[in-house]
Amino acid sequence: MRLSRSRIGVVVLFGAMTLTLTALAFPAMLGLDKADGNQNRVVAATKFGPLTEADRDFVVKVRAAGLWEYPLGEIVMERGSTKAMKTAGEHLVVGHAGLDAMCREISPELGITLPNRASPQQEGFVTTVKSKSGKEFDSSAVNIMRVTHGQIFPAIAKIRATTKNTLVRQLADLANDTVLDHITVLEKTGLVEYDQVTFQQTGPAKLPREKVTPPPPQPGERVLVLKPRPDLNVNTASPTPTPSPAAP
Repeated sequence: MRLSRSRIGVVVLFGAMTLTLTALAFPAMLGLDKADGNQNRVVAATKFGPLTEADRDFVVKVRAAGLWEYPLGEIVMERGSTKAMKTAGEHLVVGHAGLDAMCREISPELGITLPNRASPQQEGFVTTVKSKSGKEFDSSAVNIMRVTHGQIFPAIAKIRATTKNTLVRQLADLANDTVLDHITVLEKTGLVEYDQVTFQQTGPAKLPREKVTPPPPQPGERVLVLKPRPDLNVNTASPTPTPSPAAP
């Protein structure tokens, strides 16, 4: 069964300052040298196939990503200074609503407890972006999200290639399309600082586990739902990048 898927002096100086501020605005990116424990260890035998620690962590991470990127998408829709920024915000909201729906659908089948809050690090990303305004807001939002999406993209491929669980495989399929769509719309803003992004993606700072782990829900706490937005009429599946000249 396949589950439904529901951007001559003063000018040069200003440009250099913007790049520096953008770099300083990044909280340290994704965390640990390696996950604790044996990621290949089977933690549950389900009718959809064995569930490993890596599978379980993947479902939790997809859910946690939506818990900060969905509200940040709403902020970008409201405060983004260009049409491309607002479009990127729409895609973030719609894409994560769809991923969230699938996470909530499969987690009971797999015995996975989902968080209701993002990690402290992820909440810090939102705080950082919200503190900016104008073009600085746009640049900060785009580059932080482009780094995090670039980091998770290969992780999705690895899970898709190795999982033996059909539900996790379906989530990886949807996550692959959604993250590629988000990377594409972020790049269409013209604000991605590729050198900085590449550095952040490939040399992430190491953070304590409590900074990069979403807190568990309290006993009896209702599962938070990221509201679907069919009114936005956005398709986040299988995007086609728009060719453009390379940055000088």
